[in-house]
Amino acid sequence: MADSMADQARPWHPAPMMPRTSDQTLLTAPLLQCLPGLLGEPAASEALGRLDHELDWHRPILRLYGREHPIPRHQVWMGDPEARYRYSGQDFVPESWHPEVSRIRDAVITRLALSGISAGFNSVLLNRYADGDERMGWHSDDEPELGPDPLIAAVSLGTERPLRFRWKSRGAEPFNVWLPHDSLLLMGPGVQQRLQHALLPRRLPGLRISLTFRLITSASSTA
Repeated sequence: MADSMADQARPWHPAPMMPRTSDQTLLTAPLLQCLPGLLGEPAASEALGRLDHELDWHRPILRLYGREHPIPRHQVWMGDPEARYRYSGQDFVPESWHPEVSRIRDAVITRLALSGISAGFNSVLLNRYADGDERMGWHSDDEPELGPDPLIAAVSLGTERPLRFRWKSRGAEPFNVWLPHDSLLLMGPGVQQRLQHALLPRRLPGLRISLTFRLITSASSTA
């Protein structure tokens, strides 16, 4: 059941952050890049406000180890009609594209094309974190619907928070990637196979919304 977000709406005030003026290549094999300034201002802050107030945010109940738990954030699954998705034992049917989300998707595709990367996305998972207590646990975006070697593009709007990465092999130290407002994180082929990531609790105030664009393959989405 959808939660009403009207009583949770609050003004967004950006947290202090280090200036970022150029793309950052964090890993080359597999490719992991942080690209700042995707939409520019005031478009990025306007997009944050629209998504916060206009989307029908949900807090799904997931069953883990025989017990049911509401996820520690709100989310929306959105995309083309055939882009069904299965996560933690639940099937998610996409909502239709919101115009603002479509614009952000197109901006992502254009930005990647400027870097020589051809990408198309038929779906997006949006997560709303009201404050630093809301979180996402350790995982890889490696569900069968995404194909064997997915490219994932994640847009961050709102308060800057670090995404924590760790190697599945434990062959190197974990590391943080700080995601500022209006940034695009590119997780290229191989990232989901070799690493896990998590948004861990932090004593950081303020709203953050992430949009993780994906391509659901037609073969698995109809299975």
